[in-house]
Amino acid sequence: MIPLPPKKARLSTYSLLLSLYTLVAFHLPFARHVAACLEGGWNSVLLTVMGLVLLVGLNYLFYYLLVYCFRLVGRIIVAFTLVGDAIMLYFVNNYEVLVTDEMMGNVWRTQFSEASGFFSWAFVFYVLLLGVLPSVYVIKRKLDYGSFKRFLGQAGITVAAILAVVFGNMKNWPWIDRNSTELGSLLMPWSYIVNTVRYFDGERKKNVKEILLPDPSAISETRDVCVLMIGESARRDHYSLYGYPKETNPYTSKDSVVALVADAAATYTAAGVRAILEPTETRELHEILPNYLQRAGVDVSWRTSNWGEPPVHTEKYYKIDQLREMYPNEEGRYDGILLAGLEEELKNSQAEKIFVVIHGYTNHGPAYNTNYPPEFEVFKPVCNTVEMAKTSPEELNNAYDNSLVYTDYLMHSVIEMVRNLPDRRGCVLFVSDHGESLGENNLYMHGVPYSMAPREQLEIPFVVWTDAPDLKVKPLDWVGQHHVFHSVLRFFGIESPAFDEEKCIFAKK
Repeated sequence: MIPLPPKKARLSTYSLLLSLYTLVAFHLPFARHVAACLEGGWNSVLLTVMGLVLLVGLNYLFYYLLVYCFRLVGRIIVAFTLVGDAIMLYFVNNYEVLVTDEMMGNVWRTQFSEASGFFSWAFVFYVLLLGVLPSVYVIKRKLDYGSFKRFLGQAGITVAAILAVVFGNMKNWPWIDRNSTELGSLLMPWSYIVNTVRYFDGERKKNVKEILLPDPSAISETRDVCVLMIGESARRDHYSLYGYPKETNPYTSKDSVVALVADAAATYTAAGVRAILEPTETRELHEILPNYLQRAGVDVSWRTSNWGEPPVHTEKYYKIDQLREMYPNEEGRYDGILLAGLEEELKNSQAEKIFVVIHGYTNHGPAYNTNYPPEFEVFKPVCNTVEMAKTSPEELNNAYDNSLVYTDYLMHSVIEMVRNLPDRRGCVLFVSDHGESLGENNLYMHGVPYSMAPREQLEIPFVVWTDAPDLKVKPLDWVGQHHVFHSVLRFFGIESPAFDEEKCIFAKK
């Protein structure tokens, strides 16, 4: 039995010791990964120190709140997390796994007969030494919990310190975002707790039955093809179509496109994409555009190098890795692979109406210069570091603008495919999920809460091309992402109770 001091320990001291122990015992892989990803300099040192301080603060708050609120039950939960930390560290060190939601899914789906194959004396050593022994201290140590006033004070000071560290390092948010998957998977106990929740939430969402929209009342007999291109992080004020002085739309400017003034419904991908696909803003899961069109008999396909969309019900769902395998002779490093085989697919389809969604990634930071082929580097010099605050505004903007030129080329290529289809009315829409900050007010990329978001993260391009002789684009002062749903219905000639004329960009001639 481990001897324990007879005097009660203050809960704050107890929680701090546990937090420091968690940092030292379980975060060597995290520290190694941070060191490998940083590019040197004082900012790297500062980022490392602030990261460790933030980790200590988060774990301190976690242990303090848990034990104060739940006493013995809280201690038992803490003990379980220490054992869990030890198990995860064993697999990280010995099998170089990342503790993601997919990995936690594998854990929860694994049978004992399969899992037992991983057991070894080293595994037992990890669990006993790093998990069980400190858990004895966690449960047996006598504590002075203190007053409720002290509890509020400790919690308030810790939260304030955490927020100060987070918002004091806004310039490093792009680097953190770039490495978030790897960094988050190595944080104990957060990695397996959060990703377990994510896994089961994802499983729950798969089984959520969406609210079906009313059946279409009529569908035109025209042969149509519509391609919806969902952009990533494209901001409107960097489009020459809207007056930006640098020529970032050299291709579509010759395609007779219409550029509408639009705002995003959110500053992050999942919510922005959902707004593009749903008929109206709602907290419930309503039938989204590709699912509704599929049910109406439209030939629907989805091609993506991104993520975050609601459940899409179509057999023709191609991720970028699948497209690389299907078309090994095509350049697979960039979003151009999303167009591989598309022209043949459109020409060979026997369906009367075809709907294609292309969900790209080209304009996502921080490494904008890696998202386009070298021949599209028309603006120089460019930023070639993921630490965006360390580069000049000119270099950062050049790299971002080059990515927009490539995006413009992809849209032009799709327009050419659709324009050359015989006997079909065509339509191509490009709408971004949200905008992007490029250092304005010391902010980078996106994801700022909507109520605080700067205009750079909200103002998006909404570009339209159609050769339908019976339709024209309305002279609208402003549109939103929800306009896409109703505009596509009008283009396909689908009459439905779900249609809203006020959210449609097309008028009949």
